[in-house]
Amino acid sequence: MSQTSQIQEATLLQALQQVVDPNTGRDFVTTKQLRHLKVQGDAVSFDIELGYPAASQIDGLRAALVAAARAVPGVGNVSVGVSSVITAHAVQRGVQLLPGVKNIVAVASGKGGVGKSTTAANLALALSAEGAKVGLLDADIYGPSLPLMLGVSGRPESTDGQTMEPLESHGLQLMSIGFLVEDDQAMVWRGPMATQALEQLLRQTRWRDLDYLVIDMPPGTGDIQLTLSQRVPVSGAVIVTTPQDIALIDAKKGLKMFEKVGVPILGIVENMAIHVCSHCGHAEHIFGSGGGQRMADQYGQELLGSLPLAMAIREQADSGKPTVVAEPDSPHAQAYKAIARKVAVKLAGQAKDYSSKFPTITISKNT
Repeated sequence: MSQTSQIQEATLLQALQQVVDPNTGRDFVTTKQLRHLKVQGDAVSFDIELGYPAASQIDGLRAALVAAARAVPGVGNVSVGVSSVITAHAVQRGVQLLPGVKNIVAVASGKGGVGKSTTAANLALALSAEGAKVGLLDADIYGPSLPLMLGVSGRPESTDGQTMEPLESHGLQLMSIGFLVEDDQAMVWRGPMATQALEQLLRQTRWRDLDYLVIDMPPGTGDIQLTLSQRVPVSGAVIVTTPQDIALIDAKKGLKMFEKVGVPILGIVENMAIHVCSHCGHAEHIFGSGGGQRMADQYGQELLGSLPLAMAIREQADSGKPTVVAEPDSPHAQAYKAIARKVAVKLAGQAKDYSSKFPTITISKNT
């Protein structure tokens, strides 16, 4: 490379360093996400590698980077490639990753009725909308709701007699006990039996090259939840609560449970934060206000977002088309997508998993 090109490259890097990732607040040069910079005459090309899905933001990022490069004297044509490379991240010590799944995100709450399943479904759909390959596991053995919420029915098929093929809806790979039993069949099982059934759903489903598997955890912090948090390779957990003090008490227990087993908390989602009357526009905090933020501050966590108590969200979930697919450009869908981006970005910043890089050691006895 000539002296002129070397000077231009240094100037280019300085200019590109002014472009900041809106999701991390850091530039792409310092973080070494800028790759393959080439200068040929007045033509410049380089790639940006994101560690999280961001299909909706790629055009904006590319435009900002092209503008920064063209501001450098002598630069003509600029070619920028922006891609997402999602890797597996570390899980609890001693727990191996699940085949076909890079990252598992548990969506949990200390109690039921706070909109956890609706949040899990929309979070999974939002990650998928941003370009990731996503699965959703309904871990509520006693009250599976995702078949209805995703508009899916039918029985899983098996091609090898050992594993089940996940069902699909809205681009997601799905599995639930609800696909294996009748709608009105009560699962009268004790904890160990329910836990075993759930582990089978998780490990005997043939997940296909997932970037993220979102698990809609059963409510509570009992034996089933504790066993899952210890045995399932979870990359991070999202805690869902309402602002109400009663809900916060139980949500805190769920948070502490994950902390005890070494699962990172990705943040807190405050559901049903405010209700706006569809007739008069009056806004009211039915379940109190600021509870999610207070909990986040108390435990040093991030409040990922606050969602309203809105009839549309409920109606869309009941119809089998959750908000993110029913009204993808609505304010409610944008709120879910913002939460999903924060979750993905926080995961991308965690330690990577290298267990798959190590060779399997077998000991044979020579005779």
